[in-house]
Amino acid sequence: MANAVETLEKLERRLTVSIPVADITTEVEKRLKVRARTAKASGFRQGKVPMDMVASMYGAGIQNDVLNEKISSAFSKAVEENNLRVAGYPKFEEKTGDDVSKDEIAFTATFEVYPEVKIGDLAKVELEKAVATVTDAEVDKTLDILRKRQAHFHVKGEDGEHGKGGDDVSAQDGDRVTIDFTGRIDGVEFEGGKAEDFPFVLGEKQMLPEFENAIRGMKVGETKVFPLAFPEDYHGKDVAGKTAEFTVTVKKIEWSHLPELDDAFAQALGIKEGGVAKLREDIRTNLEREVKNRLISINKNRVMDALIDVSEFDIPQALVKQETDQLIEMTRHDLSVRNPAQKDIALPPELFAAQAEKRVRLGMLLGELIKDNILAVSADKLKERATEIAASYENPQMVIDYYLNDPGRRRELEAMIMEENAVDYVFGKAKVTDKAVPFEELMNQPL
Repeated sequence: MANAVETLEKLERRLTVSIPVADITTEVEKRLKVRARTAKASGFRQGKVPMDMVASMYGAGIQNDVLNEKISSAFSKAVEENNLRVAGYPKFEEKTGDDVSKDEIAFTATFEVYPEVKIGDLAKVELEKAVATVTDAEVDKTLDILRKRQAHFHVKGEDGEHGKGGDDVSAQDGDRVTIDFTGRIDGVEFEGGKAEDFPFVLGEKQMLPEFENAIRGMKVGETKVFPLAFPEDYHGKDVAGKTAEFTVTVKKIEWSHLPELDDAFAQALGIKEGGVAKLREDIRTNLEREVKNRLISINKNRVMDALIDVSEFDIPQALVKQETDQLIEMTRHDLSVRNPAQKDIALPPELFAAQAEKRVRLGMLLGELIKDNILAVSADKLKERATEIAASYENPQMVIDYYLNDPGRRRELEAMIMEENAVDYVFGKAKVTDKAVPFEELMNQPL
């Protein structure tokens, strides 16, 4: 039924499948008889249509179905007999020539097979493991941020219940400044470069550094003209890389009065009991959870890159294409959510080729570890991870049940833990050096 398997190139294989014409004819005739029982035609009662008319009406479609089924069945049998692991979908082409019997229909099937995946010597791998801790300084800084979010602003220099904000009435970091401004490039105003009664908090990086530097030290009623060079990567493409001239007038300066760090402040943030001490405890817990998740992400990327570097094997291009198509579809969906006009945007496959190849390679490497039961996930570990995720929600048990009882979410959680187990496994085999990452740097890294 099948010739010997031919090796074409790397993982590409080809075999020939042949089907006796008699088998096809017999099956087609059988199905035509079944179809004739319900066939309808003008001038005939249902089920009484002549067989030649039934064959004319349905024969081509039935023959095509039978042929496809026979080819698929023959191919599957040949694959099983030759112990092949087919990657992707085979390409069938009809075979003609003197070596094909008149009593048979022959097809060649061209396809790729999965490679033999061998993970390299992890003991030779040198890895830096990112580590970080949450100190009192990070907790204090978070408290300052929370206080700033609930700040009250008062006109600078005017006496009030909280004072007048000091003797310096010029704009300083932390002050809310209200301004009028106009920007011009080559003497022409540009879109988005003009506003009246525009408020912003100085020093909070809401504006470009050069803009804030120009405002700092100004007083109400003062006007200043200054140049500002927009960065090359500025989000406004029309002004990116260009130098503008801004005219700014300060109309109001307000100083910020921060709430006291006391039990009333903690209560305002939802702490019902325990006051500031409980607030600090909750902040530390949340920061430690965020730090842990970021470290997991960073170390996972390092481990996955190391796995790829140490393990060399060919990957089926059919799988890379499938992965590329999925990435394109995901990207197109994300773009369409943000802007429906982009739902049919053309996305060149080459933009996703490297990412797709990496994902396929990683999937095969993790599959090899899974096959050896290295990444097995216990029910206890699933529950523990679900509990960690649920801790930041108002109703933790509902979230836990959601992850453990919904099959799709449970599989997602299992996959997440498997990746974490892979990280632990590789770190356990490799030469590892802990590398402390400053808290600020860790928080500023994209995930």
